[in-house]
Amino acid sequence: MTFEELELDDALCQAVAEMGFETPTSIQQLVVPHAMDGRDILASAPTGTGKTAAYLLPACQFLLDFPRRQPGATRILILAPTRELAIQVYEQAVAITKHTELVCGVITGGINYGTDKETLSKNLDILVATPGRLFEHIEKETADCRDIECLILDEADRMLDMGFSNIVNQIASEARWRKQNMLFSATLEGAGVKYFSKEILQNPEIIEASPSRKEKNKIHQWYHLADDLAHKQALLVHILKEQVTTAVVFVKTRERLQMLKDFLASQGLQVCWLQGEMPQDKRNAALARFKSGEVPILLATDVAARGIDVPNVSHVINFDMPRKADVYVHRIGRTGRAGAKGTAIALVEAHDFEMVAKASRYMGEPLKARVIDTLRPKNKTPKIGPKKKK
Repeated sequence: MTFEELELDDALCQAVAEMGFETPTSIQQLVVPHAMDGRDILASAPTGTGKTAAYLLPACQFLLDFPRRQPGATRILILAPTRELAIQVYEQAVAITKHTELVCGVITGGINYGTDKETLSKNLDILVATPGRLFEHIEKETADCRDIECLILDEADRMLDMGFSNIVNQIASEARWRKQNMLFSATLEGAGVKYFSKEILQNPEIIEASPSRKEKNKIHQWYHLADDLAHKQALLVHILKEQVTTAVVFVKTRERLQMLKDFLASQGLQVCWLQGEMPQDKRNAALARFKSGEVPILLATDVAARGIDVPNVSHVINFDMPRKADVYVHRIGRTGRAGAKGTAIALVEAHDFEMVAKASRYMGEPLKARVIDTLRPKNKTPKIGPKKKK
């Protein structure tokens, strides 16, 4: 199938061709026709499968089919949980609307309110926003939601995890005259997403995209058993120096991030890092250095890294295993994007070993052990027995 066969305007087809997209991905083929029919959408798709364009293309087509008759406020509102994701969605919206007269804007926390004011004063067709900052503007009456015709929630599961459900519901009630809603989430399981969809969607088309083999994240995964912290650090340095082109290294806390940053610097490795509550300008600068290839290693906590889309990350390394299996899947989704190959390596001490089994069960595929000859573990692989009843 081609983008033209999805009955998209020539201006949009030209833009996606220039962006390097040759044919629509599974999620785009499934979502675009229903969305263009005006249906509400409840969709799940793994990251890296073209989900952003799946909702931007029909939204832009609607704006072209029904042009604005008079000046006014935002017509399409896209809510994203993190600043980075909001900026990425905005950049993709600008690229897709390149050959049209459509106007896009973005507002996120951590940016000067004066910049927001300037953005909101335009006749915006598409506004991408983080929920917290947009709600501040609604309360101050500096943002007007009455002209919103379509509300799109990206990474709805993440918004719930971050405690945004009340704010999102309040924003939705401010935009009560809208005609269409689309909700995208990594998974449709969880009670939270069901609650959101019941509150916000009306008789939605439910779409669960299994990516084709070509799109599937080709991620090779394995783990190294580590005896203790010093052994784990030695494994990490060896992998970063011998195997890696670019890597995102995940740690569980800000304290661990600081410790690891200093340690890697002492080993002559250049790193940049992202952590929660970091000033936006510093986050942007760190990401820019990593994306440009100036610095090959990015250290991150989960809070900081969700939704980051950096092409061509060769490795994801779990220096600390996460507490939940779905977080493991989100983490490794930073590599092997859009059909490229990627590698995910976990460095696992005995106390973390149970998480290997959980992640393996969650994904339905085995996680196998590997060893580096010069850094073989002294301890044996722990056995995981059945859980003891209390």
